[in-house]
Amino acid sequence: MIIGVDASNIRGGGGVTHLVELLKAADPKSKGIEKVCLWAGGNTLSAVENRPWLSKISHEYLDRSLFHRIYWQKFLLSELARKEGCDILFVPGGTFSGKFRPFVSMSQNLLPFEPKEMGRYGISKTSFRLLLLYFTQSSAFRRADGNIFLTDFARSRVLRKVPLLLEKTKVVNHGINPKFFSKPSVQRNISDFDGSKPFEILYVSFVGEYKHQWNVVEAVRILKEKGFPVRLTLIGSPDEPKAVSKLRKSIEKADPEKKYILYLDKVTYSEIQRYYQKTNLFAFASSCETFGQIVTEAMASGCPIACSEMSAMPEILGDAGLYFNPLDPISIERVLERMILSEELRRDLAKIAFERAGTFSWKKAADETFDFLVKIRREFTA
Repeated sequence: MIIGVDASNIRGGGGVTHLVELLKAADPKSKGIEKVCLWAGGNTLSAVENRPWLSKISHEYLDRSLFHRIYWQKFLLSELARKEGCDILFVPGGTFSGKFRPFVSMSQNLLPFEPKEMGRYGISKTSFRLLLLYFTQSSAFRRADGNIFLTDFARSRVLRKVPLLLEKTKVVNHGINPKFFSKPSVQRNISDFDGSKPFEILYVSFVGEYKHQWNVVEAVRILKEKGFPVRLTLIGSPDEPKAVSKLRKSIEKADPEKKYILYLDKVTYSEIQRYYQKTNLFAFASSCETFGQIVTEAMASGCPIACSEMSAMPEILGDAGLYFNPLDPISIERVLERMILSEELRRDLAKIAFERAGTFSWKKAADETFDFLVKIRREFTA
C-alpha cells in the first residue's frame, strides 16, 4: 500500500509540528505500507526528517501564492497521486478540493466551527478567513471517506455543524516530544518567596483574541495588590496585532514600571522547555482549543496547572489541574491564589499531570493514524 500526504497548506506552527512528529514516530512498514509520498512546500519538507519509506515531493506551485496552492491541489494533485500509485490520500490540513478517492481529512482548527469565538473578531479579514475555512473544511469533511479529530470535544462540535457518520471518524490525540518530560520539582511554601525571588507564573501561547492573556494579567495584578510576591511571564508570538495591542495596554496599566509582568515574543520551540521547568505555576486561559498541545507540554514538564474550563481542556487535563473561567479575571485570580497558598495542592496536581502526560505519545498517534488510513482504504475497496 502507498499513502499520499497532501501537506500543501501545512506551512507553520502546530501543523508542521504534528507532521514532523507523526512521521518521525511512524512505522508504516508494520502496517503493510511500503511508501508514503509527502507533498509540501520547501520549508515544510526540510523540517521533516528523511526516512527510507518516505518520498518528499516538491512542486513549484507549493512555494508560491495561496492561489497557486489551491490550483495545484484542485487540478494537479489527484493525477500526481495516481502516478505515484497512491492507494489513499491523507489531508492533515483539513481542506481538499481535488478528485482523488479515497481520502481522509483531519480537523486541526476548531475556531471556524465555534461561532461565539469567531464573533470576537467582528467584521475583519480574520473573520472572513475563518468563514471561508468553515465552508471549505465542511465541504472536505462531507466528501471525505474518513475524518480524524484530535479530541472527542472537537469531534462533537464539528458534528453539530457537519453531519458525518460516526464510524467514519476517529479521535487521535497528539503526542508529546520526549524532551519535555521532567519530573515535578519540589514545591515550596509561598513564605519562601519575596520581591527579589518571586513566585513564577507562566503562560505560553500565541497572542490572540481567544487566548485572553489580558485577563491573566489582571488576575496577577490583583494578586500583587493583595501582597503576593508573584511574577508573570507571558510567552507567545504576536500573531494578531489587535490582541497584542490589547495585551500591551493591559500590562502597561497593571505594571507601568515593568517589575512583575514580562512579555516575550521570540522564544524558540527549542528553548521553551526550560521555561516550563523553572516555573512555579502554569496558567492557560484559552477559550477555544482543538487539543491543547501547550498544556500537555506543561504537564510533561511537571508543572502545577491552572487552566481554562472551556473547550477541550478538561478532556486533556482531566483531574490534573484546577479550572477557572478564562473570561473572568476574578475567577482566574481565585484559582491562582488557591494554588499559590498550598504547596501540597501544587505538588499533588503536578504529580498527576506528569503521570497523565505519559498517556500522550507520538508513537501511539502515528499507529492510530496509519491504522485508520489502512481501515478506510480496505472499506473503500470492499
